[in-house]
Amino acid sequence: MPSQIDRRAFIRQSASLVGAGLLLPSAAAAAPLAPGLGPVPLGRTGLKIARLGIGTGSQNGHVQRSLGQEGFTRLIRHGFDRGVTYIDTADNYKTHQMVGAAIKGLPRERLFIQTKMPWERPEFTAAPLEALDRYRRELGTDYIDSLLIHCTTRASWPADLQRMMDAFSEAKEKGIIRAKGVSCHGLHPLRAATDVDWVDVHLVRVNPQGRYVDSVGNQWEARGDVDAVMREVRAMHGKGRGIIGMKLAGNGTFTNPADREKAIRFAMTCGCVDSVVIGFGSTAELDEASARIEQAVTATP
Repeated sequence: MPSQIDRRAFIRQSASLVGAGLLLPSAAAAAPLAPGLGPVPLGRTGLKIARLGIGTGSQNGHVQRSLGQEGFTRLIRHGFDRGVTYIDTADNYKTHQMVGAAIKGLPRERLFIQTKMPWERPEFTAAPLEALDRYRRELGTDYIDSLLIHCTTRASWPADLQRMMDAFSEAKEKGIIRAKGVSCHGLHPLRAATDVDWVDVHLVRVNPQGRYVDSVGNQWEARGDVDAVMREVRAMHGKGRGIIGMKLAGNGTFTNPADREKAIRFAMTCGCVDSVVIGFGSTAELDEASARIEQAVTATP
């Protein structure tokens, strides 16, 4: 890159090339650290997080597992070198041990690791702290930055899952986790989550196209109610909660670059989303999202 080219202009140029599908893998690999990726405050939790996270649950983790440990580690290290230091996993994805191997030797204090615990199976509701100990062993870490109850589907979840919530609170008091929260599927559980002061962090489905976004009926393939979801997200944000957006690639269905650009710009400019997580199957996909976020952030007044 010629030295006389302004760095911000270079980033804008790179992002436009990615959007047009013209950025070669070798050029993407040479991309500099993007300051627009953060870290940034996660609501008023007192924690900081990169604006972009690497998701490990594409097709319930199949995409990332199919990379093999070597390929997955390469993806994690590639992201780390560019400031993508947030890693999102879950017990359901069966990627804990892969994450643990990939982060071995990296400075733990620079990472933000979020995982999730399912509520449907009795072994988790009956003994959540034992499951959390297993999580830490698998991830190779003494503590987890954010632990979520995974994919609640009923408005009654706060009452139904009180035992899990109490265990998460205990773990936070002991320093085993640094923040606790929930992900929801459906408007009814999402609205309930807004009202629960126990929540530190929300993982919410956000894209302006409404693809796999929450709705009243929570029909997986139906268009979600974007306006209703964003009302809840703004209310959550107003209470100081950390907000992390997901489904930025429409659950992998946004094959048109314009759709990915629209979704990332929406999340980065709405004023109530701190970070987003995207499931990547390659370093090129990660570089594209990084460039788009950098462009959206630097273009915002």
